Amino acid sequence: MPKDHVWDGGSATSQNGIDFTPNLPTEEIFTLPDKDQVDGVVKTTRPVLIQGQVIEGCIFKFSKGRIIEANAMVGDEIMDKIINIDEGARRLGEIALVPHSSPISQAGLLFYNILLDENASNHIAIGQAYRNSLKNGNAFTDEEFMAAGGNNSSIHLDLMIGSGEMSVDGVLEDETTEPIMRNGEWVFEV
Repeated sequence: MPKDHVWDGGSATSQNGIDFTPNLPTEEIFTLPDKDQVDGVVKTTRPVLIQGQVIEGCIFKFSKGRIIEANAMVGDEIMDKIINIDEGARRLGEIALVPHSSPISQAGLLFYNILLDENASNHIAIGQAYRNSLKNGNAFTDEEFMAAGGNNSSIHLDLMIGSGEMSVDGVLEDETTEPIMRNGEWVFEV
């Protein structure tokens, strides 16, 4: 994670100071990864509907923050177009944690609407990072935001990666680990 990253929930504050929740329901707690520090392989666990087409079974391989390989069991051609929209589309803009016990997950339904389906699973987003996921990020220029680890892109596409078997650990600066989730659930009160 970038220095000064911020974990946030689904609420926001309007320009005139009114607190509101723009996406209901919301179960996620999210932040941004450092756009240059993501390495490894991730596989989606739920399909998404993009431009009227289903994309399912995506596998992404990351090196130094960039997708270097991408395949999908269904919708491979559309996924290839999406990650080639611009350079930022090949990088992560969001990491979100959602407990497997969320009502959307427990409903067992697929809504084919990302704003609902993202509340059923831990997820990542390729593309644009939210500036408010960095301390004072809304005041940064594009160059400052990217230098601090944020990603700029013309897209932001959420892809579900969580399940009831997923465990998540945080890696601290001294490289020790701290459990965050076990079997898809928080290990502490949220």
